[in-house]
Amino acid sequence: MWAIFGILIVTALIIWIEVPSLLKNHERKELIGFSIILLLAFGLSVLEKSSVPLPNPLDVIVYIYRPISDWVFGMLK
Repeated sequence: MWAIFGILIVTALIIWIEVPSLLKNHERKELIGFSIILLLAFGLSVLEKSSVPLPNPLDVIVYIYRPISDWVFGMLK
């Protein structure tokens, strides 16, 4: 529970530091991108600390490139 509270505090600190300058400079697209990335990072961090099983991103890469790898190694035999 304390880890999630720490994640929340750090996220709030990042927002407190970054958002005012983005608003002051009228950087709306950057603010939207920043918000989306920060929200994803916050959500994944909370899920990780809550012991929710998360998929490994490497599994997606292996799924995509396995047929290509098999084809190339088949050509080399």
